[in-house]
Amino acid sequence: MYEFIRSPLQAQSVLEDPLLIVGLVGLLLVVITVWQMVEIVDAYDRAALTVFGEYRKLLEPGLNIVPPFVSRIYTFDMRTQTLDVPQQEAITRDNSPVTADAVVYIRVMNAKRAFLEVDDYQRAVSNLAQTTLRAVIGDMELDDTLSRREMINERIRTELDEPTDEWGIRVESVEVREVTPSAGVKGAMEEQTSAERRRRAMILEAQGERRSAVEKAEGDKQSNIIRAQGEKQSQILESQGDAISTVLRARSAESMGERAVIDKGMETLAEIGQGESTTFVMPQELTSLVGRYGKHLSGSDVEGNGAELDSLEFDDETRELIGLDDIADIIGEIDEQAEMDVEAMEEQARAIKEGQDVGMEAENPITMSETDDES
Repeated sequence: MYEFIRSPLQAQSVLEDPLLIVGLVGLLLVVITVWQMVEIVDAYDRAALTVFGEYRKLLEPGLNIVPPFVSRIYTFDMRTQTLDVPQQEAITRDNSPVTADAVVYIRVMNAKRAFLEVDDYQRAVSNLAQTTLRAVIGDMELDDTLSRREMINERIRTELDEPTDEWGIRVESVEVREVTPSAGVKGAMEEQTSAERRRRAMILEAQGERRSAVEKAEGDKQSNIIRAQGEKQSQILESQGDAISTVLRARSAESMGERAVIDKGMETLAEIGQGESTTFVMPQELTSLVGRYGKHLSGSDVEGNGAELDSLEFDDETRELIGLDDIADIIGEIDEQAEMDVEAMEEQARAIKEGQDVGMEAENPITMSETDDES
């Protein structure tokens, strides 16, 4: 308890000492003076120094010593800064009201000019951008303001370059964010756009129908051509088939007629061979047929009664059809002085009638002649 009361009494005695008070005040003044003399500037800033209101210099980044109590510091940010341009109302050249806003990117290039030439460079650049934006939009038509943003940005930047250079400010870029026409103009534009799209849709539909019709007609045309070609080929093939069939029937009839003559002749020879006479008279049809095939059978025409018999030429197909090779096997080569084997001819005639393919050996040739018996 005694110690607690003693401490306030000691503090009061210290405050009553004038020397101690002066020392404390002097120390405080020294601290304040040092604080006023030292100025620290950031790396991205520049500071303008004035002493008694007079511009002295720009303070570089780092620690700077300035006169205390009579100096003032104005700091400038040297980085790129963004300024919002408030929404502006303007009337285009074709008397259409629109509203527009923008963003301006600036940079302090000369802090001394920005300090001495303009009061507040940010506010000055913003106001200048607003008036320039209205002027640029007023010189353009509505369609251009909606579609040519790059041209608007470039014109505004160009208009801002000259005055801002005097302030030590460089306008790096200008971007118009939005251009909005009035409600009435916007509704009319929407109706126009809708009508234009309907017109394009109708045109595309008409073009599609026309193309479909053309494709369909072309397809029908190709189909008709192919069908006509098919019918033509079918008729040609049918005609060719009829012609071939007619020729084959004619050749078959001719062959069957000649075979009938041969068969009849063979039957006659068989009947003659059964008789006792040694003198044989050949039927005229058989001798004529033998004369016709003489050239094919022996390689030369057969002579009869001192005159040449006419021969007919047959191709391989006709020879096979009428059986010329069979006749050659049956009759053999004709020898005018050979004797006729009647029994062999009868056997071969019966074989032909039965439709058998008879092959003759070289040692048993069939010979026919008109000879007298040596008796």
